[in-house]
Amino acid sequence: MSESTAGEYQDTAPLGLGRIALIALFVTALVTAQLTASKLLGFSIPFELPFTGALLAMPGAALAYALTFFASDCYSELYGPREAHKMVNVGFAMNFVLLALVYSTIAAPAAPFTEVDPATFETVLGASLNIVVASLLAYVVSQNWDVYVFHRIRERTDGEHLWLRNVGSTASSQLIDSFIFVFVGFAVVPALRGADAMGLNALLGLVVGQYVLKLLIAVVDTPFVYAVVGFLRSRESVEASPQTAD
Repeated sequence: MSESTAGEYQDTAPLGLGRIALIALFVTALVTAQLTASKLLGFSIPFELPFTGALLAMPGAALAYALTFFASDCYSELYGPREAHKMVNVGFAMNFVLLALVYSTIAAPAAPFTEVDPATFETVLGASLNIVVASLLAYVVSQNWDVYVFHRIRERTDGEHLWLRNVGSTASSQLIDSFIFVFVGFAVVPALRGADAMGLNALLGLVVGQYVLKLLIAVVDTPFVYAVVGFLRSRESVEASPQTAD
């Protein structure tokens, strides 16, 4: 069966296990990215790139956040742009639930016999204002852009070339995400608060570092997108039959 023939969106009535799994993966990766965003990672590479040199520096969220685009592209392909935008916007709301739970736990009194130092707990889990603002803004813009571009490419190619819309949508949205997160989180918000902002070269180094990783993941995950989409199309069409008969 060709992509164009199999390219119709799945029936959105039955909430199959595969669909729930994609939503769960998206939200899990998203909240993990929120919790890990404040740590800066560094990976040595055997060559040099502009601004970053031989060290790819990136926020810790880059690893988990890249998975959200994998999940959203699979979900978009199967269930269409309207359902994908719903998932993105619900995920945005879940960020606030996460923040409320984390900060309420930080504010709650610690038991005198706890082995975890409350100050350390707050330092590790209590993301600073600049990280919170930057990550939320970058998320809502880049994820909605990803869904939009994914389906514009899908329309232009008549449902063919899933690899093109997977890589193309992710490449453009991850670039937007990287710029917004880095510049808002490490330059704009600190400057508004009267704190020292990173220099331009350091900011561009963070952008290049995480974008290279995210783009590499987008290319590598393409066979997995094909596998997940193909599997769920065949499986959920079978699971939908009894539901329809009822």
